[in-house]
Amino acid sequence: MWLVFQKEIKELLRDRKTLFFMIALPLLLFPLIFGGVAYFSGKAIEKAQNKVLTYTIIGAEFAPTLAGKLSQADDLSLNTSALEADDVAGIKALVKSESVDFVLVIPNTYSDSVLKVGQNVLTLYLNDAGLNMVQRRLNNIVDNLSESNRDQAFIELGIAEDIQKGLIEPIVIDKVSTADKRESIGEKIGGLIPYMVFILCLQGAMLPATDIGAGEKERGTLETLLISPIPRNQLVMGKFLTIAFAGVTSAMVTVASLFVWGVMLSQGMAVELITEFMGAISALDFVLMFAMLIPVVAIFSAVLLSLSIYAKSFKEAQGYMTPLVFIVLIPIILAMLPGIKLEGIYAWIPLMNVALAIKELIKGTMDYMALIPIFLSTTAIAGLLLAFCIQWFNREKVLFR
Repeated sequence: MWLVFQKEIKELLRDRKTLFFMIALPLLLFPLIFGGVAYFSGKAIEKAQNKVLTYTIIGAEFAPTLAGKLSQADDLSLNTSALEADDVAGIKALVKSESVDFVLVIPNTYSDSVLKVGQNVLTLYLNDAGLNMVQRRLNNIVDNLSESNRDQAFIELGIAEDIQKGLIEPIVIDKVSTADKRESIGEKIGGLIPYMVFILCLQGAMLPATDIGAGEKERGTLETLLISPIPRNQLVMGKFLTIAFAGVTSAMVTVASLFVWGVMLSQGMAVELITEFMGAISALDFVLMFAMLIPVVAIFSAVLLSLSIYAKSFKEAQGYMTPLVFIVLIPIILAMLPGIKLEGIYAWIPLMNVALAIKELIKGTMDYMALIPIFLSTTAIAGLLLAFCIQWFNREKVLFR
């Protein structure tokens, strides 16, 4: 078995394409992709924030104070129009033609005196399908004016400041969270960690698995290997361990690369936060996360090797393996849903239970007794799949179909 493992590892290290996908790609391309997405997303948001928006205001004569505040804003530019408030079709056409970014219609009943008219209702026309800052910028101006009008009304009524607060918010809830910083951050990102690690393990194992089975068929080296005095089950174990090693290596290299790049490119506060969060996770929790990945990788490796052995060609094997990504995503996504906890039947469902356990370990709320059903179920599934793979490898009609 170890001779086969050494042989497969040597062939793996000689294959530049495989090494590129296992090491170079995670080290350089994945961080570049994530960094590029973050960079261009930030640029798009910055552009939207700095863009000067053009607008048309209808009924400005009814709200001179509001119209004046809009005209004083540096990021707004007035575009006059002869449209009337009741010409809804014309207003919509003006916005759709992108002649202006928004149209604000002020009714003739508008008044800055809250005691006279009560609530003023303004109509805003805009194209809200894309990224824009119309509502945010307009709300900043309108909210300030609303507060000023409200305070003036309170003064006229002679209402004390404490009573004013009660009228604005009759009941206030003072929230005191019992969750510490680790639990709060873990709840937000804990579900993403298994999502990323599982997919990386699967993707990292796919290429070696395809080459070890279907690739050997295409090269004609499988027959030579089969006539060797090594038992079939040891041949399978050697190939199985190679695939598992490749999957774990690819995942660990990618995670380490993303962490290092993130620390290097982050600001001091982010580095301090990451360091504090990582420091709160004990060494035992990290060991348990890695230990739970072992049967998960074993499941992936056994399935991938079985498909690769069955396939007639490299291309056919890739066709069989691609849908596995979507199958693996299902239990991970279910584990991220609200209300799904590591208890009851969920502690026995393979992959889903590991994803939930990793999340709990990151949060620091893990019930370590739940490790029993997790390891039992995942190890049993991995063992059954490996036994099937060995039996599959012993069937001549599968090997030479």
